[in-house]
Amino acid sequence: MDILKRLDPLWVALLIVGGLNWAILALFDKNVVAEILGSGTGADVLYVLTGIAALMFVPRLLDDMHVTHRHA
Repeated sequence: MDILKRLDPLWVALLIVGGLNWAILALFDKNVVAEILGSGTGADVLYVLTGIAALMFVPRLLDDMHVTHRHA
């Protein structure tokens, strides 16, 4: 689990890039990721990594919402 904590800055950066891409896509109808990486495998890999980054924060979100039950 320690390795996952070390990757937190990477996950945050990917979420910021993904969020900004969605905002620019909604406001200006421009997909920045597709313009930089093309519409092929590079963009697909970045989208998958962004999805994984979002999933990495689900346990922390559930813990902050006190949804998980921890036994002492």
